[in-house]
Amino acid sequence: MTLPAASTVWLLLSEEAEEAAKLWGLPIWVWQLLNLGLFLGVLLYFIAKPLAASFRQRQEDIERRRLEAEKRRESVDRLAADIRERASKIEREIEEIRKQGRADGEEARRALGERALAEAERIREQAVEEVERRFAAARAQLREQAAELTTHAAGQILSREITPADRERLLADGVERLKDAR
Repeated sequence: MTLPAASTVWLLLSEEAEEAAKLWGLPIWVWQLLNLGLFLGVLLYFIAKPLAASFRQRQEDIERRRLEAEKRRESVDRLAADIRERASKIEREIEEIRKQGRADGEEARRALGERALAEAERIREQAVEEVERRFAAARAQLREQAAELTTHAAGQILSREITPADRERLLADGVERLKDAR
């Protein structure tokens, strides 16, 4: 190709390029700008609004959870205070029970001591009575034995010293007394 032909092609191409750079009488860059605006509008309509709504919903969920957490924390604080109060009350009751137990133990010890003393006194009195009964029985037995021994000794003495004549005289005296007693 020669130089004039090349310049002619170039000219035709530049005119077509200029013509091609226009669509319906508007330059391409305007169409590209409109296309970008439309794309951003669709993007905004289909993505940005739902995304904003999603973020708003997420923020509301976070706030709701925060409020629930605060309520739970308050509930836990009340429960902890209640537990501390109950524990304190239980400790006071335990201390009162210990004191009462000590007092009851001392009272029981004193009562047992008194009962033991009373029982010891009763046993001592029974022992004294038993000793006196046995002493009286022993005395009575000694008297009987003494009487038997005396009777036996007297019988031996009488049998040795009383003669048959004394016996007749004693028998006659006994009969005479019986007659007088009638």
